[in-house]
Amino acid sequence: MDVVDAHCHIISEDLTAYPKAPIGGKQSEWAASRPVTAEGMVTRMDETGIGQAVLVQATTNYGYDNAYVLDTSRRRPERFVAVGTVDPLRPDAAASLKAAVGDGGLAGVRLFTSGSTVPTQGEWFVAPETFPFWEQAEELGLPVCLQMRLGPATEQLVELLERFPGVKVLLDHIGYPDIAASPARAGADVAELGTHPGLHLKLTHRNLERLRDAGDAAGDFLDPVVEAFGAGRIAWGSNCPAAEQSLPELLALAQTIVADLPEPARQEIFAGTARRLYPGLRRPRD
Repeated sequence: MDVVDAHCHIISEDLTAYPKAPIGGKQSEWAASRPVTAEGMVTRMDETGIGQAVLVQATTNYGYDNAYVLDTSRRRPERFVAVGTVDPLRPDAAASLKAAVGDGGLAGVRLFTSGSTVPTQGEWFVAPETFPFWEQAEELGLPVCLQMRLGPATEQLVELLERFPGVKVLLDHIGYPDIAASPARAGADVAELGTHPGLHLKLTHRNLERLRDAGDAAGDFLDPVVEAFGAGRIAWGSNCPAAEQSLPELLALAQTIVADLPEPARQEIFAGTARRLYPGLRRPRD
């Protein structure tokens, strides 16, 4: 099966060329204890049978300095595209975003709204100061990965999607729905968001582990979500090496959870959706 990993991280061993600059000054535990270089990621992908991947900026290691993911994607365009991190609150955010994309540039960006890498508390991602950024992302057709938790922030997410209906938002980890508490309730809550055509979902181990633990009830979450969004708006990402499992284990977990979906749907989740969001991921010749 053609597989694209829509979410993995790399960290260089060269501290001179790529110095640490975590937002907030705090490096994440995984970045310190189990970093993976670009070369190491290629090896893991080859061992797992993954052809291409989206390199998501390790913000807790590099902050807004996207040099390593960009340099890597330029060196290995047949394997990678780069998703960087920007500050949409800056007055020059729109101009900086436009300058960062294009030939050999960023294929997408990621914003944090919670956790240790957030520079500003609250749901600032829909503050008026960010509107020029969103307008530019919409104009460029640039996917924006949004790391946020559904719940109190869902109202702001809906406001964003309604204000900028043409923007492509990829909700990291599906917004951390509380599958453990109630797969059916969590599935219904996520499915309600499917009416917004620009919203896409990133299915990762943070959801898949909960679905595995739910056993037969996993379908109570997965079925309504797939029906509402369609597999063409869902992409699998490993979150390697932030996830503790190996890359083969992460892929196997995902394949097990979605095994009952039709083959065309699985093809979309494991490759098709990512390729549409990131056209730079040109499918290798068979």
